[in-house]
Amino acid sequence: MNQKKNRNIIISGGGTGGHIFPAISIANAIKAIEPECNILFVGALGKIEMEKVPAAGYEIIGLPVAGLHRRLTIKNLSFIFKLIKSLNKAKQIIKSFKPDVVVGVGGYASGPVLWMANKKGIPTLIQEQNSYAGVTNKLLAKKAKKICVAYEGMEKYFPEQKIILTGNPVRQDLLDKIGSRDEAVKYFDLDENKKTILVVGGSLGARTINQSIIAGIDTIGKSEFQLLWQTGKYYFNDAKTQADASGFKNIKVNDFIVRMDMAYAAADIIVSRAGAGTISELCLVGKPVILVPSPNVAENHQTKNAMALVNKNAAIMVKDSEANEKLIDTTLNLLGDNNRMMELSVNVKAMALRDSAKIIAEEVLKLYKEMK
Repeated sequence: MNQKKNRNIIISGGGTGGHIFPAISIANAIKAIEPECNILFVGALGKIEMEKVPAAGYEIIGLPVAGLHRRLTIKNLSFIFKLIKSLNKAKQIIKSFKPDVVVGVGGYASGPVLWMANKKGIPTLIQEQNSYAGVTNKLLAKKAKKICVAYEGMEKYFPEQKIILTGNPVRQDLLDKIGSRDEAVKYFDLDENKKTILVVGGSLGARTINQSIIAGIDTIGKSEFQLLWQTGKYYFNDAKTQADASGFKNIKVNDFIVRMDMAYAAADIIVSRAGAGTISELCLVGKPVILVPSPNVAENHQTKNAMALVNKNAAIMVKDSEANEKLIDTTLNLLGDNNRMMELSVNVKAMALRDSAKIIAEEVLKLYKEMK
């Protein structure tokens, strides 16, 4: 009697939390459907995935790949050397692990691995998180079998027949826990009679957002509203010092908010950067959002992500270069306009895509069946 072969799947990419946490969500969803499946991650040496993937219980192999500098520099010689080395290592990994399907989630490592998988005729799936496709994914898409996207209109970058609108995998467990505003207000020791601004800049923080809030502390402090502020670890001391010195009791400063479910429940509006995963999460939360895209990302992805919402009247965008002069006024004006808040909330909820990790996992497993 033939013994059933367990499927082997490689998930490749990373470089940032925005790439690797969705990748882990996809792996978990595959395991939930098919527990016997063997999953191997391939990442970039020295990047966040080399720590976070083993912590999630998966094996990972690192490639020496690095990014290409956009200006002419001697460092690009190193890039070419590392790329060749990474392609050879990717070839060895594929030969040894014998994957049935290879998934690319973006980031440095996905290029060499998907390139080699395509050369070997192994089916590949790309998960494009942004509203604007990068050069690597556009090249890899020519041979990919399926491309899972988070935004409409991606046929301008990819073959339309390969595209599946799935959304980005987000912290579904966190979103499922969001409870009542009353409970959240008590948790953070907030005033139940005041509207709450939630400011988040990620675990490390966002310089421009934090500087804009510091510059406007007096304005916020004297307003009828309150601020729940996650500064990130790099900016916490300065922000806390400034907030304490102001003497206002309606400003709560945290370096990192562990209970983001509570923070989302407490918030009336949210001020945030515009990373792909963050935006997908905010659509599911369904609160009015002011986005301040980071200018320090490849091909200005965050601005394009933000504009995908702005163009559907589902968010307000403040440019990073204009945040110091406009962010506080924009935020307070929105809080004073209940009709506009309701309009943004309804429209951003309409853009939410649920169960993304499960849908992507099902597409990965379908590819295996189609090849048999």
